[in-house]
This record gives sequence, C-alpha cells and structure tokens, in this order.
Amino acid sequence: MNPSPEWILAFSGYDPADERRREALCTAGNGYFATRGAWAGSTSGEHHCPGTYLAGYYNRLTDTIGETTVENESLVNVPDWLPLTVAIGDGDWWTPDNSEVLDYGLELNARRGVVTRRFTLRDAAGRELRGVERRFVSMADPHLAGQTLAVTAVNWSGRLRVGSGVYGNVTNSGVERYRKLGARHLADLRPLADGDLLVTATLSQSRHRVTVGTRTVASHNGSPLLWSTSTDGTSAYAELSVDVTAGDVVGIEKVAAIHGSRDVGISEPKLATRLALDNAPGVAGLLEAHVLAWSQLWRRFEVDLEEAYDGTLGALRLNIFHLLQSVSPHSGDTDAGVPARGLHGEAYRGHVFWDELFVFPVLTLRLPELTRDLLRYRCRRLPAARLAARELGLPGAMFPWQSGSDGREESARIHLNPLSGHWTEDASCRQRHIGLAVAYTMWQYVEITGDQDFLSDHAAEVIVEVARFFAGLTEYDAGRDRYVIRGVVGPDEFHPSVDNNAYTNVMAVWLFGVAARALDRLPSWQRIEIAESLGLRQEERNHWDELTRRMYVPFHDGVISQFEGYEQLAELDWTAYRRQYGDIRRLDRILEAEGHDVASYQVSKQADVLMLLYLLPHSDLSALMDRLGYPLSAAVVRRTVEYYLARTCHGSTLSALVHAWGLATLDPDHALTFLEQALHSDAGDAVRTGTTAEGIHLAAMAGSADLIQRCFTGLTTTSDVLRFRPHWPSKLGTLGMALRYRGRRLVAEISSAAVTLTVDPEPGPAIEVRCYGRSRQLKPGDSHTWLPTS
Repeated sequence: MNPSPEWILAFSGYDPADERRREALCTAGNGYFATRGAWAGSTSGEHHCPGTYLAGYYNRLTDTIGETTVENESLVNVPDWLPLTVAIGDGDWWTPDNSEVLDYGLELNARRGVVTRRFTLRDAAGRELRGVERRFVSMADPHLAGQTLAVTAVNWSGRLRVGSGVYGNVTNSGVERYRKLGARHLADLRPLADGDLLVTATLSQSRHRVTVGTRTVASHNGSPLLWSTSTDGTSAYAELSVDVTAGDVVGIEKVAAIHGSRDVGISEPKLATRLALDNAPGVAGLLEAHVLAWSQLWRRFEVDLEEAYDGTLGALRLNIFHLLQSVSPHSGDTDAGVPARGLHGEAYRGHVFWDELFVFPVLTLRLPELTRDLLRYRCRRLPAARLAARELGLPGAMFPWQSGSDGREESARIHLNPLSGHWTEDASCRQRHIGLAVAYTMWQYVEITGDQDFLSDHAAEVIVEVARFFAGLTEYDAGRDRYVIRGVVGPDEFHPSVDNNAYTNVMAVWLFGVAARALDRLPSWQRIEIAESLGLRQEERNHWDELTRRMYVPFHDGVISQFEGYEQLAELDWTAYRRQYGDIRRLDRILEAEGHDVASYQVSKQADVLMLLYLLPHSDLSALMDRLGYPLSAAVVRRTVEYYLARTCHGSTLSALVHAWGLATLDPDHALTFLEQALHSDAGDAVRTGTTAEGIHLAAMAGSADLIQRCFTGLTTTSDVLRFRPHWPSKLGTLGMALRYRGRRLVAEISSAAVTLTVDPEPGPAIEVRCYGRSRQLKPGDSHTWLPTS
C-alpha cells in the first residue's frame, strides 16, 4: 500500500547545490543518535556533509584568532557507519558527482522513519547501474540502525565491486564559517576488521569513548557472497567482487551498532557494540520493531487536519517527526537537554539554547515523562548556574545562553560575519532571559501534569534560585521610584547591553509571582527545608512582592518599548534594503559589511516584546501589568504588534511563530501567513539560502505544531483548569489531536464551528474543562461538544 503524501517528503532529481539541506531534512534518528541523509560513502565538502551525532557527546578545542584565544565545545561527528559503495572492475566508486545521473530521488517516510534513495547512474562507457538504498535508525533500540542496498547491472556484464566500511577519519566540517577553526575531535582511533567492522575512538579533550560497528551480508541473485576485510590507521573496510550479467541484482544488508562511554547499563563501548551486533536481528526484524515503535509514538502524537489547505498536514507531521528524532523516549538517559539544531548537523555546535520553551508544550501534552527527563538536564546544572551568578556578585542561579556538557556558558565571544570576513564581538551571552525560560518550562510542566513530586524535588528549587538571581539583577531607580534591569540582551539579539528590555522585565515580574506560588504549593515542612537550605529569608519574599508592583516597563507613543530608548534609534529605509538585497533576514551582517551598526537602528531580528503574548495568556498578562500600574488595553496590544511587525527582519525562524501568535486574535488571515512560514521554515523552497543544511531549527519545527495545538485553539492549562478559547481559521479545516492532561488521555476535535472533547474511559478523577467561557467536569468516558453561540 502506497503511503499517504502527508507522510512523505520527496526530492526529485540530483541538485548538488541543495544536497546538504536535503541531507539534514532526510536525517534518520532516535533521540540517542542521528545520521544525516548523505550519499553513503561521501566525504564532507561543498555538496555533502555526512555526519552521525550522539546526544551529549561534546568535546572542546582551542584556537587562536589573531591575538585572541578561543575555546569552543562542539557536538562531535563520530565515525561514519554508512559507507556502502559500488564500482565496476577496478574503477572508482560511483557517485552522482562522478557519473551521469539518469534518475535520482530521495524520500523520507515520516510514518515509518525510513529514508530511501533511488538512482540510475551511467559512466563514460555507457554502462548503467540502478540502485535502491534504504536506511533507518531504530526507534525500538537506541543503539542500532539498518541499511540495505539493491544494485542492478542494467546494460552490461562484468565484475561488480562492492565496498562497505566504518570511516574514522571524519571531522566536524559541516559549517563553513567554522572551518578555519579546529575540527578534529577524534583521537586514539582503533579500527578492527574481523568479519564485523568496528572503529573505537576517544574524544580528544572530554575523553569519552565511542565505538561504531557494522555487520554486513551480501547476496547475488539470492546466493550469499563473501567479504574480504582490512584496516588502516583510522577506518575499517570490507570489499567483495562478483561477476554479473545484465539484469543481475546484488543485495547488501548492513546492521550498525553504536555505544559510548556515557551510556548507562554497559561495561565498555566496544564490548557493548560487539554484543549488540552479535545479538541483533537481521535488517527485516530490526525494521519491523522500528516501525512498530514509530506507530506507537504516532499514536501519542496523533494529529489530523481534515480539509486543511494543501501542504499543511504534511509539513506539520514532518516537523513533529524531526522533533521526535531529536528528543525521544530514548533521550531520558542521555542528559543532553534539547539541542537547538536537533541531532541533524553542526550549527551552533550542537548547543542547548532556549528551544525547550517551544518544544515542551508539544511534548508535555503527549509524553510528559519525556519532558520531565529533559528538564533534569537543567536541574543537574543548577550548581554551574549558581557559580555563574556568584562570579557576577549576584545571588541565585544564572543559566547560560548556550549550554553544552557541564552547564558553563558556551556562547562564542567573537563572531565571524561571512559577508565581510570580519570577526566582531558576540554579546549573546548577556541574554539573561534564558533563566526565565528555564523557570517557565518547569512551571508549565507542573501546571499541565500536576506533578507535585517534581515540584518538590526539583522545580521549586530551580525556580526560586532563578528568581533570586533576577531580584539581585534589579536596581532601584530613585528618579522613577521603580526598579530597573540594566545591561542585558533581549531575544532580539541585535542590540547588545540594553537597559530595561521589556520582555526581560515583565517576565521577571511573572517569575517573582510564580516563585512565591511554587513555595506555597509545597508542604510546610518542605518549604521550611528549602528555605533553610537556600538561606531564603522572608525579607526576600517580601522584596519579590514589591517587585511585582514596582518594576519599570518602558512605553512610547502607546506602544510597549522593546527597551528603554528604542524609539530614539534611527529608522531604516526598509524598501531600499529589500530592493537592494532581496533577502534581508540577516540585516546585522548586511549593515556590518556596509560599515554600519545594526544596534543604531529600529531593526529587530525578532520582536521580543511579542514574546510576552506568546508565553502569557492575555488575562494573565493584563493582570500582571495592572498590578505594575500599566493598564494594558486591546489598543495598546494592537499598536505594539503592528509597530514591531513593521520593524522586524525575521532573521530568526522563531520570528514567524511569535508574530503568528501576536496576530492570531487581531488578524487571523495575516497570522496564517506566518503559520505557513513557520511550518515550512526548513523544508520550504524559500530557505535554500538559509542554514538548514547545517541542521534543522528544532524550536521552529516544534513551535509550528504548537501554533496549531495551542495558539489557534486558545488552549491553556493554568489554575487546574484545561481551557479552550478558539480563534480557529476555517482555512485549517478540522483539527483532531490526542492530548494528555493530568494523567488523562483526551481526544480533541476543533473547527470554526465547535469544540468536542472526549476522555478515555480508564478509571481516574474528573477534569475541569472550560470552553467559550463555560465549564464542565468531564469524567472518564465522557464526551462533550461546545458551540460558540450556545
């Protein structure tokens, strides 16, 4: 049975200029490791970037740029298990780069988690080879992967050569602007070929060890073939030769296993890999278990859009698929957090930013135990965050903007502008708001799940320590008789070291209130213990309360200012820049190359003020601003959205998400255009000049799903009530989705005409649901429909 097109991403024809982006989009992964969709046996260069990345396997290298010494920690490209190549006689291995391409197709089946490459190639002598290669990274067993190749001699007879290998001579070469810096992370390479092929490597600084092994079998017209094996200083190889006639088919099956020294429940990576290869089933059995595991995941993440406009459902499923390849049930033991570019490439060096802010709403409403596991990444790095705060002379905990292995700040200190070739200061480490994101995600998890144990054991302490840091960051401004926060960078990133970034100030106020509520939800004995352990005094809690009434928020002309003085910056001639450059998403680089400073202009990479509308329900935001003495009318919200919409270049893929959210109630049709941008931010044609080739944008992919599940449905989970307040565009058809809330599985059906919610019949307490302003207690097995006008 042919799969539905809503499950398939397909590329037709060989396009070298787009191949690296296609490799990222056709990555196969399972949350423990992922392998890019590169031509098997290709090497990193202009058109290809093969790579396999294990969650949490980082390594540091030091470089000198001019007179500056820089240290970068990177997620490491480990030995390549993919090589599976063919040649005729003693000729070169065939690739689409050294042969005439007669036919070529690359396809990702998101339902099954299988990547398929079909090709027909011809050499200068007119001989043709036709091949079908399939690969998958097992969602059933996090350490295994499978690959097959069936190759046909189309119009010739002679000797066919087949090569397989595990290549250890790989580097981190997937991002052009990093290539002048150190890229060789693998040391002490130890290849072994004794039937199976294995390569063990040690990461040069972190000293983690990784073993990659393969077991390969081959047949000619159904008869088994024998391999000869060899090694060199870095890699292990297997090769066979077979005489074929026109029409003959040679089939190869490869099972790969990967283990590392950070794994739990193993003795040693090489032994574990050998054991896995000895006991793994053949590719068919491996594939069967893999497809079953994906079908079970898709049941949890069930989503359908009946009669939606073309391309929406397919893009939504593709984005959820890549989310689950990046973080899955196998991520629980990796202690790796949520990498911003998934496990799909080397951009941002595999670091963890604030993407969990956009990822967790999708996960927690379906797989809350995974969110809990991923939040532990931040909990374990609380000591590092405390140390960072102390180094600034502040209390509490300051989480880093970029995090890697141990929770220190991994943001680059200098940044290369590829347009000018200049290295400039990178101030992104001043994005203190990352701590607000950490606290927000923990509180939202507790609100959705009601997980009192996690609040007691982990979240309350983290939330309180982040609140203490932001309270320490504030200063009293006697002239205003208010408190201010100076010298930070907001989500916009284009303006370093600003005073009173509105997003930071308002979310800090939100945090002070939540920290108090988190403590109040604890049993009294535990609240006393936390206060004793942290040295938390009642005076501090009183000060938090004062800050919720006295924090300064800048305004101008009836608009929330992005930061104090934003309106005094120069206006940009947007029309002229769009006419000259076309794509102006990276205006910072364009202006720097012209000798200008983007910080001098009212230009936003993404309007961080609108993040307030993304994170806080309108009623909550209004109440917070009222308490501060800044009444927030609908007119102020509209003017603020329109003001920044006209001054934002959307240099971040997250910008479309934020603008869609801000516009959802004001201009739904305009919001839909941003939804389309978010849905297709990586897989759409418009990003061919973007950076998807270096890794997918995980927050944008997850966030596009969140726009559909929460933004247009008005779904919120505060105060022990599940609420829906739909602004559902009829163009989206009818949404059907599965959810989990407070331990209950629910199925929601939402259209512009009605909302129907059905609770699974398993025993458990009723849940309160409020829709269109009307509440109802839904018991197990109940189903209820709300109509907008009833």
